Amino acid sequence: MMIDLHYCATPNGQKIAIMLEETGLAYRVIPYDIFDGDQLTAAFGRINPNHKLPAIVDGGVAVFESGAILQYLAEKAGQFLPVSGSARASVLSWLTWQVAGLGPMGGQASHFLRYAPAGQDYAVERYTRELARLLAVLERRLAESLYVGGAEYSIADMAIFPGRRCRGRSESAAGIFRRRGTGWSGCGRGRRWCGR
Repeated sequence: MMIDLHYCATPNGQKIAIMLEETGLAYRVIPYDIFDGDQLTAAFGRINPNHKLPAIVDGGVAVFESGAILQYLAEKAGQFLPVSGSARASVLSWLTWQVAGLGPMGGQASHFLRYAPAGQDYAVERYTRELARLLAVLERRLAESLYVGGAEYSIADMAIFPGRRCRGRSESAAGIFRRRGTGWSGCGRGRRWCGR
């Protein structure tokens, strides 16, 4: 049975596309233009009542929110999520850290730096400072672990990668901080991790 991936090419959507490609599960992409409001239909609201992308439908089972989708797919495929114990707890902890902290704070920093009208200094400062703190947490983690969730590549890595790619983005985290003059020196370990 083919999984329907309701998709927009945002970091959250890319997490799921990466996971589907890595697992080899059969899927088809149903593209959405979020700027046109494609996700705001009543039909999509039955898949995700929050009207946010991505979402999947697998044989009548709808799953939304990127962390929940990654966990669902890992369990379905039997890949990229340890079955039990401290290894599983570590992957789920780092996955939750990304979806509750790094992802939203990175998104807010990017929004206020790129799109907000002038005079939003408090918001810019708040979100760039928090993003810098979270990236420092990631740097410390990668100093002690080959992958974010532990010794093996996992859904925690897949969740973090699209938003932290070191190339191919209009502006990297290091570029944001350089432009802001915060003196944050970048993510050496994170860049090496991106290259794996």
